[in-house]
Amino acid sequence: MALRGRKIHKEQEEDKTIEISAQMQGSLTFKDPVNLKINGSFNGDLDTRGTLTVGELAEIQANITGDNIIIAGRLHGDITAHKMLVLMPTAILRGNISTPKLSIVEGAIFQGNSQMLKEGGPGDLLDIKEVSKYLEIDISEIEALANSGKIPGTHNGDVWKFEREKIDSWASSGKLG
Repeated sequence: MALRGRKIHKEQEEDKTIEISAQMQGSLTFKDPVNLKINGSFNGDLDTRGTLTVGELAEIQANITGDNIIIAGRLHGDITAHKMLVLMPTAILRGNISTPKLSIVEGAIFQGNSQMLKEGGPGDLLDIKEVSKYLEIDISEIEALANSGKIPGTHNGDVWKFEREKIDSWASSGKLG
């Protein structure tokens, strides 16, 4: 009997769904996996785990980082999908994308650059703040190294992204300091 109660509790924890149909702005971060669906408008930054769905009526201006991202509405901003990005036929995306798996369904509009990543978890791709903390080097120094091509990273718009494996290799090669 006790096991059955634990099983139900676990299933309830895994099925966290949040739907946003209003106008929102700011920065949202979800540390735990959720199923997030946005049908309204959102302006800001979004960092999520689990599945993010941008509905057909959604109007988004944001940089988004997540695991699985499905776009059916309008989005202006850069996207990093750690597992998969899908652009549905009604999607209009203006921005740069980084993902290991990309599906663009006929009818979708994509204007920007794409970078295909090695498949990995969210911890495998770092932003400039995370690299600074990881290597214990000031952000301005990391940015200078990245701009000069001395540290491996990719620049999409005004955002730097770094693959942890390449950073580890770079640091162990003695180029760190």
